[in-house]
Amino acid sequence: MVLLLSGGLDSATCLAMARAAGAEVLALTIDYNQRHRRELEAAEGLARTLGARRHLVLPLDLRAFGGSALTGAMPVPKGGLRPGIPVTYVPARNTVFLSVALAWGEAAGASDLLIGVNALDYSGYPDCRPAFVAAFEALANLATKAGVEGTATYRVHTPLLCLSKADIVRAGADLGLDFARTWSCYDPTRDGRHCGLCDSCRLRKRGFAEAGVPDPTDYAA
Repeated sequence: MVLLLSGGLDSATCLAMARAAGAEVLALTIDYNQRHRRELEAAEGLARTLGARRHLVLPLDLRAFGGSALTGAMPVPKGGLRPGIPVTYVPARNTVFLSVALAWGEAAGASDLLIGVNALDYSGYPDCRPAFVAAFEALANLATKAGVEGTATYRVHTPLLCLSKADIVRAGADLGLDFARTWSCYDPTRDGRHCGLCDSCRLRKRGFAEAGVPDPTDYAA
């Protein structure tokens, strides 16, 4: 299967789940010229320690488009979670990333795609919803040679879709995941710590607290 591996808590848990189930994993990390390199470093370490069969880091410069605090100059919000789609949403990111994963899957003969999207404790992104996942799966089977010829049926696996962040932390803990190897922060400090105030840090903190699992993360605030 092809796994989209960002280096974050969710995708790391998906990788641990897949390996525990005995799956051979092609881990795909997209270097989209995001604000920092820390999650790319985390992805590399996770792929190595959890035994991905291959880890591909693919450059795809979404900063050329802009439109997001993660790919442009606008500041990352630090005031807490708010309703609506935040400025950290990267336009069509999961659609783009899953399309690349689908292309690698078809080339490699892998019909299972795995992504750590979550529709409960998340930042309001439209491409993390069940309707999006179902629509992309249908597209995958219409838009590929293997799907049209019937030599493959593509499935998009989303084991975390309906879990809370606390549930995800518990699942990772049960699998022995080393959370210290994961990275969540949108806007790291200059000395390399999680800021502790962006939406992603807040969700991470809350997940560990509600799960009752020790949080090894070094937060600046």
